[in-house]
Order: sequence, then structure tokens, then C-alpha cells
Amino acid sequence: MSLLRAFIAIEIPLEIKQAIAAEIASLHNSAGRAVRWVSIQNIHLTLKFLGEISPASVELLTQALQAECDQAAPFNITVNGLGCFPNAHRPRIIWIGLNIPPELNRLQHKLETAIARMGYAAEDKPFSPHLTVGRVREQATSAELKNIHSGLEKLHVDLLGTFTAQSVHLFKSDLKPAGPVYTSLFSARLGNDQ
Repeated sequence: MSLLRAFIAIEIPLEIKQAIAAEIASLHNSAGRAVRWVSIQNIHLTLKFLGEISPASVELLTQALQAECDQAAPFNITVNGLGCFPNAHRPRIIWIGLNIPPELNRLQHKLETAIARMGYAAEDKPFSPHLTVGRVREQATSAELKNIHSGLEKLHVDLLGTFTAQSVHLFKSDLKPAGPVYTSLFSARLGNDQ
């Protein structure tokens, strides 16, 4: 029985993904090949990366996911801003920002706690909601890093849209030569018990 690479996330509507792609197009040019860009269909808000899981544990994960989502009402998420981790001088992850309500933090914390009870390692860093749009390659030269920094400084990302999160998904990730392919294994609607 082979393991599944899995994570829990909120899907982003296509029109917002398209707005993100249009907004960061100029950054693609300045960064060149130093950044592996996330394909538009793979942009999502990760709530919990699970890593390698047993197919047998999918049922328990879906039950925990549904139980926590039943108790959380749908909420709005606003997409705006641009940044990078750890900082603009040493970028590793390029992200689009989010304005999130307290409900999202509560839901993520409850999911983290429920999943930790199942034996999955808890995150050692605080939850920092963002949409990853690019990963800087390890072998990026100092000139390429300078170009990325310059591109980030020139690009100001305003409001890209607001959407209502109505469900949370358990995804599996299949790593392919052309990039990962994400498949939803389960979707839990928010607020079934509301």
C-alpha cells in the first residue's frame, strides 16, 4: 500500500487566480528561471500540510475535517498584497497576501488540534495564511536574487478580490515532472451544524 502526499486547503475561485496571474506577470519576467512558479490551477490556501499519509487514514481525516467544518460558518477572505518569506533580500517563497477573519484562525487551530490528536505533528510555527505563487530555486545566483528583489519592490498588489470560503478540502498531491497535480479526496462544507 503506497502512501499519499496530502494537505488540507481552501480552494480559491478561478477569477481570483486569473487576477493573481495577471498581476504577477511582470514579476515572471524579472525573476526569469530563478523561480518555480505555481501553476494557476494549483493556487490554494493551505490550512495543514500532512505529508505522507496512509490511504487507511483518509477516512479518519475526513471525519475529523467534517466534524470541525460542521461547527464553522462560511466566512469571507480578501486577497491583496504581495510579499516573500523569509524577506525580500533572501526570498524563498513568493506569496499573495490575505485579509482573513478570526473565524479562519479558529478553524485552522481546531483542525490542527484534531489532527494532532490523530498523531500528526503539530506545526512549530504560527499559522501565516498566504497563497504561494512561486518558490525561488536553491541555485539562484546573487544577480537573480537582486532581480527578484527589484521586481518585488516595483510591484504593488492591491485588492484582487473577496470570496466566501464555503468548504475545506483534503487534497492528495502527485508529484509529476511538469509539477504537482492536486486531486480533492474529500470536501467538507462549512456550517452544516449552524
